[in-house]
Amino acid sequence: MLALIAAVAAAVAVVALTAFLFRKLGTEDRDPGGPSTGHAGAMLSALFLLVFAIAIIVPWTTADAARQNTFAEGQAAVETYWAAGDLPEADQLWVRQSLRDYVQFVVRDEWPLMAEGRMSPEGGARLDALRTRVDAAQLDDDTKALVLDKVEELSAARSRRAADAGTTPPAGLLGLTVLTGVVVIIFPFLAGARPRGLTLVPLMAMAGMLGVGVYLTWDISRAFDGALAVGPEALRTVLQEFQRIAGGA
Repeated sequence: MLALIAAVAAAVAVVALTAFLFRKLGTEDRDPGGPSTGHAGAMLSALFLLVFAIAIIVPWTTADAARQNTFAEGQAAVETYWAAGDLPEADQLWVRQSLRDYVQFVVRDEWPLMAEGRMSPEGGARLDALRTRVDAAQLDDDTKALVLDKVEELSAARSRRAADAGTTPPAGLLGLTVLTGVVVIIFPFLAGARPRGLTLVPLMAMAGMLGVGVYLTWDISRAFDGALAVGPEALRTVLQEFQRIAGGA
């Protein structure tokens, strides 16, 4: 924060120093449509667009990655379900039921928490219990290693989902988006212009559109909440796949 304040102060000081050194050169520029205002307005608009683009692209990319990771977790669950078929009957039934319970728990109980950027520790505990049961099963080493590898893949996919749930845009980005948006809106007034009548209409329209855009940057800031929210459809499909596998077994 101190570095940011220092950078802003240094930039303002450069402007003040330059204005002082060049005070006797050129002509005064008091026109709201003059070169100084035009240059500042163009740069402020460019800055807002840059910040706004980052505020949109980062959550969009995160949501896309979260969607892919969710499908990967579902695939890992299905492969684990298949691999459990090599377990002794009692262990097979327990592991497959535990997998169904785990996926149902994620869809029903854990997904709402992820909208707040949180995960339930119960999900991790369920996978630990799965790993422990498989490790204790009476199997040859190759078969046990295969099933444990599938459980590990499922656990790794869960970890990626946890990372996606906790990912937000860089600190201060949303605040900077709001700040630059406000400055762009009030800039004509700061420059000395006093729009009246119909000249206020396009300014108000621009302000309204900027407000909607800024709201959207906040609304999509989490991968599992808002307009770009990733839903549990992939895992619901997994539950259907479990039924199909069990029916064909």
